[in-house]
Amino acid sequence: MRIHQRALIREMTATSVYALAGLAAIVAVTLVARIFGRAATGDLVPQAILPFLGFSLLHLTPVLLSLALFMAVFLTLNRYWRDSEMVIWLSSGLNHLDWIRPVLQFALPVSLIIALLSLVLLPWAAQKRVGYEQFLSSQQDTANLSPGLFVEAAGGRKVYFVEASDGLDRQVRNVFIRSEQHGRIGIIAAQQGNRVIMDNGDPYLVLENGRRYEGKPGSMDFRVMEFERYAIRLEPSTGKPRSDNAKERDTLELIQNPSPENQAELGWRAGHPLSALILALFAIPLSFINPRAGRSLNILFAILIYAVYNNLIGLSEGWVVRQSLSAGASMLLIHGSMAVLLTLLFWLRMRGPGRWRPGR
Repeated sequence: MRIHQRALIREMTATSVYALAGLAAIVAVTLVARIFGRAATGDLVPQAILPFLGFSLLHLTPVLLSLALFMAVFLTLNRYWRDSEMVIWLSSGLNHLDWIRPVLQFALPVSLIIALLSLVLLPWAAQKRVGYEQFLSSQQDTANLSPGLFVEAAGGRKVYFVEASDGLDRQVRNVFIRSEQHGRIGIIAAQQGNRVIMDNGDPYLVLENGRRYEGKPGSMDFRVMEFERYAIRLEPSTGKPRSDNAKERDTLELIQNPSPENQAELGWRAGHPLSALILALFAIPLSFINPRAGRSLNILFAILIYAVYNNLIGLSEGWVVRQSLSAGASMLLIHGSMAVLLTLLFWLRMRGPGRWRPGR
């Protein structure tokens, strides 16, 4: 491997690590805020915060890797131009095409990782997430005893409120339960309670030192009962029906059943590694700095290229679903058009103000 190739790959590797770490931190903070917001409103139990954060980060990993790859190549070569290192390299006999090989050597392994994530791991993660959501839904009553929240269960026929817990959600204090059955309203207030699993596996909430009020609203027909111990069976909900989403299907299943939805999902998955590789090559001509045009113009153009490319991939998914184009035609249109534009940019750089020839 030649000197300029080793130097470029080494610097791109370091830059990509920093870029990926920064992007992952920004995305993680955003996801944490969103997931904690759902937990604060009672839409998500505290035990599900970390799993949902992991699922969300894994889903965004191909995008983060693609963006980090593009940034690594662009920022490294942009520094070469800014510090006049590129002038030295090109004056020594190199041209723009000589940078394609080291960029490909660096980008191909990353693109293969993105392909593995998009085609194999993401469908598996989507299946696991749906299964976990169903599990949470089936355990709704037993998981909804979150301190400080009024939470509905059993289709709104029950309302729980727990003032405090022991941190493991096994022992709770100052419990309020409102239930409705056969037109009668029941209200239970107890000083404390314990969640236990009976021998047959049924979950129960055993309340201690409390009162139960029962009656019909608007009438004098009610009764009050004091108790030392009172057990309530926490019946799990039926859970949400499993969705039949193309994102949850294996890639092999998408190929074997070429419906419009499956073709659109297959094109979306295959588009991630292809776009990552093409964008990495785009960074070579985009990194050129024209002193007369300023140093920020190429950065704006690079952002525009990246945004347009990714938006077109998203739009092509809708075209395939509506059967305006087949999956192959949409991929050829989007990625082929970008490849043509890439070739045009290289041609302009080879003959334009950024060209460098030996001896000039």
